[in-house]
Amino acid sequence: MSKAIITVATAAAAVLVPFYLEAFWLMAGIFAMSAAVGAIGINLLTGATGQLSMGHGFFLAVGAYGYVYLSSDSAGHLGGLGLPTPLAAVLAIGLAGVAGGLFSPIAGRLKGAYLGIATLALIFLGQHVLFNAEPVTGGYNGRPVPPLEIFGFTFADSPELMVLGVPFGGAEKLWFLAVALLLAAAWFARGVLHGRPGRAMNTIRDHETAAGVMGVPVARYRAGVFVLSSMYGGLAGVMVALAFQQTVPEYFGMLLSLDYLAMIVIGGLGSVGGAVAGAAFVSLLPQLLTRYSDALPLIAAPGAGGYSPAEASRMLYGIAVVTVVLFLPGGLLGLVSRARQALAGKVPHPSNPRSAR
Repeated sequence: MSKAIITVATAAAAVLVPFYLEAFWLMAGIFAMSAAVGAIGINLLTGATGQLSMGHGFFLAVGAYGYVYLSSDSAGHLGGLGLPTPLAAVLAIGLAGVAGGLFSPIAGRLKGAYLGIATLALIFLGQHVLFNAEPVTGGYNGRPVPPLEIFGFTFADSPELMVLGVPFGGAEKLWFLAVALLLAAAWFARGVLHGRPGRAMNTIRDHETAAGVMGVPVARYRAGVFVLSSMYGGLAGVMVALAFQQTVPEYFGMLLSLDYLAMIVIGGLGSVGGAVAGAAFVSLLPQLLTRYSDALPLIAAPGAGGYSPAEASRMLYGIAVVTVVLFLPGGLLGLVSRARQALAGKVPHPSNPRSAR
């Protein structure tokens, strides 16, 4: 019953939020949901299968820039195919999967720090391409992102839509799109983790030799999960591009990949809920510090005395990661589970005669 109540309350909140929150918080929520999609993908790879990846930001860049190039028309020195935006989004996700597939032979054979170092090379390769392939990426200035249009409905500020007397601009429209995509991504990932593939992935993570003896094709599973994780990253990249409305090469650097690792460690390795919780923590913390920097000690605007919101948030990430590793192996999700068990243990049981006292 409690799960049903929580589900209904969450669904109601997701529907009602755009009617009450200002655009700043709506955009923060959209970025958090896009981060959650990417975190689910890397949690399938690192949390469930035990493959360390430090190049997740590369696949977000492939998704974001793939969508922009496929959906934009050629203009001046910038190229583009001018495809319908829904088709461009699907192809961009597939393009990220293809990029992961090209790397999958390496991912199928390497593990641990060796795979992490190999995927780190993708970040440097991606940054070089983003800054220098100007006809495709726009170079240092990036490219504007065409808004998504589905059956004549445009996810942008114009044309404005009125719903129950509330003006719905781009932020409100993208909110519902992000909710739908996050739910679909989480549902699919849960199906993978709770099914036969998930059991095989966990066996590879915990006992690789035993998995091979049991007949699990270890290299094939590692390569396949890497491709799936890449496609999740591509979807997150498309969502980020639609929210930003401008692709920026610096965004898809090494710090983004490190943020994703922090998300899954803080939230809880190997679970969809942990990926979502960690993504919300890592994505919303800088926004909160920026919004309330005037009221917080030691937090100041960039260039002024004190720590900037970005610097302070990364310090808190580090503290959170160390705390989780030392004291909370299950992350935020494990902390919630412990709290539930503790509360359940305090409820008197009718069969226990002492509980009536």
